[in-house]
Amino acid sequence: MRRFRKTGTADRLAMFEAEVEGLAALRATQTVRVPEVFGTGIDANGSAWIELEYLELGALSPQSGARLGEQLAEMHWHTGHRDDALFGWPRDNFIGDSPQSNQSHQSWASFFAAERLRPQLERAQANGMPRAVVSQGERLIEGVGAFFLDYRPQPCLLHGDLWAGNAGQLPDGTPVIFDPAVYRGDRETDLAMAELFGGFPEAFYASYRTAWPLDPGFETRKTLYNLYHILNHFNLFGAAYLNQARRMIERLLAELRG
Repeated sequence: MRRFRKTGTADRLAMFEAEVEGLAALRATQTVRVPEVFGTGIDANGSAWIELEYLELGALSPQSGARLGEQLAEMHWHTGHRDDALFGWPRDNFIGDSPQSNQSHQSWASFFAAERLRPQLERAQANGMPRAVVSQGERLIEGVGAFFLDYRPQPCLLHGDLWAGNAGQLPDGTPVIFDPAVYRGDRETDLAMAELFGGFPEAFYASYRTAWPLDPGFETRKTLYNLYHILNHFNLFGAAYLNQARRMIERLLAELRG
């Protein structure tokens, strides 16, 4: 079996170990194809490494996209109906190059405010986001619970970083997902991110919604969930994402006032 090795500085080991754990969690659902993992560690030169199954991947076709939508819904369904599950994950991990806090919460609104939006907003302030925008973000975080008065999501196992660059298909059409940032949360966050940057065939979304229809209010919650990723992009890539973050915060505050 052909193998693929990623390497990095020694401090990348924690990221690679989180990737190993995330892939194992997704594989355990027996729903969606993910790469096999052969190991991770530090080599003789002090570099971190992770060795994965090499897969020849192409862009998702409409047929493979539809199949992935069904599989993702099945993955969410099989992992989202446990009475003892909390929102979060036993260990912290990473979203891109940013640390991602996964402290457990019984409340999804509490988890998303404290472990997703607030850390990114605090980093954004340290990275030069104007104080006026930060203040608006803080008001939004204080009001997050209002988006969940009539909506009670189950803690589903999430890919966590489901953009088109982390999905593809094998030559036989089998869909594959990889590079996860797993945790237990609202299944809608995976769908929201898939829409954020595009790249998935329309059949993917249609197939998912047929398998497990989304709840009323998704279009508003989608903006809330994707704000996390836009704040993260501001923190990783700079001011090009400032205006998008501002517009999203203002739109959500208007929803709260409405």
